[in-house]
Amino acid sequence: MATPHDETPSALAAIDDAAAAWVARRDRGLTPAQQDAFFQWLAADPRHGERLARHQRGWSELAHLAQWRPEHGTEPNADLLAPPARPSRRAKKILFWIAPVSLAAAACIALLFLGSKPTIEPAATAARGSGYRQQVLDDGSLVELNRGAQIIVGFTPGERRVRLTQGEALFTVAKNPARPFIVEAAGITVRAVGTAFNVRLGSSSVDVLVTEGRVQLDRPAAPLAAPALLSAGEQAVMPLAGPAPATASLTSAEIDRVLVWQPKLLEFAATPLAEVVAEFNRRNAVQIVVADEALRALPIGASFRSDNVDGFVRLLEASFGVRVERSSSTIALHRAR
Repeated sequence: MATPHDETPSALAAIDDAAAAWVARRDRGLTPAQQDAFFQWLAADPRHGERLARHQRGWSELAHLAQWRPEHGTEPNADLLAPPARPSRRAKKILFWIAPVSLAAAACIALLFLGSKPTIEPAATAARGSGYRQQVLDDGSLVELNRGAQIIVGFTPGERRVRLTQGEALFTVAKNPARPFIVEAAGITVRAVGTAFNVRLGSSSVDVLVTEGRVQLDRPAAPLAAPALLSAGEQAVMPLAGPAPATASLTSAEIDRVLVWQPKLLEFAATPLAEVVAEFNRRNAVQIVVADEALRALPIGASFRSDNVDGFVRLLEASFGVRVERSSSTIALHRAR
């Protein structure tokens, strides 16, 4: 026999307070221990998930105020706080279909994103990642390592030097004009003070893409006639045996394609499963195959980290009636019998 829930005002107020606190904590990011406590709290009472969802909606609405700038007027635009338009009859049907799944999936979705955050580690002399990872260097600069990338860090009082010995990495450099930040790859140097840029060491070239600020590209052993200066949005391909780099300005779409290896939060609202799968496949080596044609139109409404294929598939198994067959390089999705 189920234990009746305490419906006194003080008990309901306590649930509200706890839900508001969890929304704030999740926004900052949860530690593994906090995640465990969060899921235990969710499972303890069905009202916890309901109140959490209500507070989360309020939190999201307040986020709209970030678009208001005082210099644009003394009061925020009323449209920023306007309620959403009334959903159409078809939208109501979709929401009615998804609603039973949403409560069951809420805890899973939180785990998929918060539980799979990349590891942040202090700077080390050498670092190598088998999968995507982040590393914070002693000066506060951030290095994001693609799968298989390897770096060697050697800082001195006069400069900050990192050698990329394998793979690809994105550097977000902490500003310090007195200590230039230099990335070396196969004898080619990329020099920056405070900026963000991606470096890929290939078999025949070093590719450099600047996403913020400016960098200087050179080859100290055989200096270029004039070091190449790259600004945000520009890419240079420096042949390992060639005399000078080929440079080009990239569009936002082209930059996204270069950086597609970086995990990001994917958000879907009643999106057909076929489209969700295509987005995961574009970003991951393991490919998902929708083996049952009837599943292709299955609407998915959730948020996932783009590199968390296993978590996404587990959610399909647990909440969407999907059967999974795995091989070394593919995951096939079938309707559960």
